[in-house]
Amino acid sequence: MANFTRIDVFKEMKKSGIVPVFYHPNLMICKRIVRLCYNAGFTVFEFTNRGEQANLIFKELIEYVREEFEDLMLGIGSVVDASTAAYYIGIGADFVVSPILSSEMAKVCNRQKIGWIPGCGTLTEISNAESMGAEVIKIFPSLSVGGPQFVKDIKGPFPWTSIMPTGGVTTEKDNLYSWFEAGVHCVGIGSNLIPNEMINDENTLQEYLIEVSKNLKQVRSNL
Repeated sequence: MANFTRIDVFKEMKKSGIVPVFYHPNLMICKRIVRLCYNAGFTVFEFTNRGEQANLIFKELIEYVREEFEDLMLGIGSVVDASTAAYYIGIGADFVVSPILSSEMAKVCNRQKIGWIPGCGTLTEISNAESMGAEVIKIFPSLSVGGPQFVKDIKGPFPWTSIMPTGGVTTEKDNLYSWFEAGVHCVGIGSNLIPNEMINDENTLQEYLIEVSKNLKQVRSNL
């Protein structure tokens, strides 16, 4: 079962600001990336359910996280059906992220009080998701649905909505500022945060992640 309540997860997402989004078929690489992200101050991590062995890797990864990082929250992303959500909840996922809005997935997560972050692209979908119990809404791909301006437009009629854009968010200060100034809860970043060319260069990647963390703090302090 999950190590953290959904409220704890959502609070930590806001505090951390950036949720790393990552998948790799090599377990040792996954462990390294989680460790480097944690060292840089990113305490919520989304592992994506994309490869054929994703379930096996996640099972090993969550055991590693529980042993090494007591305050790191590890969730599963790219979940598109209720049965898959139930499986990952059963092996310890702290939260579930989906690119779609599914009432069946909502029931599975809500029944066990697991944080559920559905993907939405319209105000109607967001309203429906919140009526199903979603505390944080994923917009994906964030640029395709309107970027930071879309967040501002949502916040007009729905000032209570907590949004996590994913896809199109970069690590540059100007880009981060545009999203947080628009009012996001946090942002999800994949290859822009964990570039493929740095995956096997531990020192370079660690320096880069620390620099991104510093940039984020500066951006948020200027809001």
